[in-house]
Amino acid sequence: MAVTNVDELPFLLAAGAMAMLLVNPIYSWIASKSNLKKIILFCYSFLIMNLILFLFAWKVLGFGESIWLGRIFYVWCNVYSFFVVSIFWVLVINLFRDSNKRSFYGVIMAGGSIGAMFGSEISKRFSSSFNELGLELFTLSAALLLFFAMLLALYMLSKFQKDINLKLSDVGGGSFDAIKNSLKVHEIRNIATYVWIWTALMTIQWITAINIVEEWSQNPEQRLRFFAIVEQVTSPLTLVVQLFLTNIIIKKFGIRNIMFLYGILFFFAYLAYGLAPSIISVGVVTVLLRIFEYGVNKPTRETIFTTFKKNDRYKSTVFIDTFITRFGDLSGSGFIALGKLTSVAANSFPLIAIPIAGYLSFLGIKISKKVEIKGL
Repeated sequence: MAVTNVDELPFLLAAGAMAMLLVNPIYSWIASKSNLKKIILFCYSFLIMNLILFLFAWKVLGFGESIWLGRIFYVWCNVYSFFVVSIFWVLVINLFRDSNKRSFYGVIMAGGSIGAMFGSEISKRFSSSFNELGLELFTLSAALLLFFAMLLALYMLSKFQKDINLKLSDVGGGSFDAIKNSLKVHEIRNIATYVWIWTALMTIQWITAINIVEEWSQNPEQRLRFFAIVEQVTSPLTLVVQLFLTNIIIKKFGIRNIMFLYGILFFFAYLAYGLAPSIISVGVVTVLLRIFEYGVNKPTRETIFTTFKKNDRYKSTVFIDTFITRFGDLSGSGFIALGKLTSVAANSFPLIAIPIAGYLSFLGIKISKKVEIKGL
């Protein structure tokens, strides 16, 4: 969908960021009046109903050829995917907070890698029939799997309630707590800035990669198969890291070095895209960045989130994982768009962004100092 709408991506990403900004106060209001069980039940049920309504609009109401429904669905897909994952991590960081339980974050994330492998296999198998039945298959599969995920989350909560007498009290607070705290609280503002910058850098990498892929092949099926193959290479390697190495890496290298390393990886990735743009570069860079993000950096950031106060664990983390992340995507696409307006060569965009990668590493060290003071 992204390659097909590559010229409209900045506008779609802007719409996605605006949707995230509007949805977050609604979510915070629900969270203020609810406990963890109700948050999961309400949010996941709402997203499942949305999937069914989109399928109804395509097939029953006859909007299957509407370009605007496709664009609305693309924006909604961003809200859906970000909120599903973010609320999952709200569950995890509130149930697995002590040092022993945090050591399982890599193993917990391995479930995501297995899911990515499963999803990419579906994409690969049905890529040739996507225009006929793929849409219905993907939509119903997503709704069914999310329903099972909701049941498992509720089971986990009931299990914790029995085993450790977990009290599911209402979160309290107001609708704009997440936004206010992300601006006013120093530690939350730093991690929000870090997430904003790395997602902007990732988007610069992503859009550059899409342009390289578009020049490589004009065949949608071939492009879909390429992305699926990259996913199938990335997911097993990430899975190995998560199962066996994540906890060791975090303990061995520490939060400071891990947060610092992200900017260094972007530096080499941008050099590859700027000096040797090719389909091989796209494959290698995508695999390395994804492994580091989901195998090492994401579990490290979630460890930092466990140090937040209760209100921020429920609200600010979601705001950061949704709006700040999407705003980073928008900023990255804006950087590319600005480069095009100035007639800079496309392969020079990543090279110009290298100083931003340097600032990401600096900010990572700044955040990790605060965490180390707390004894993590």
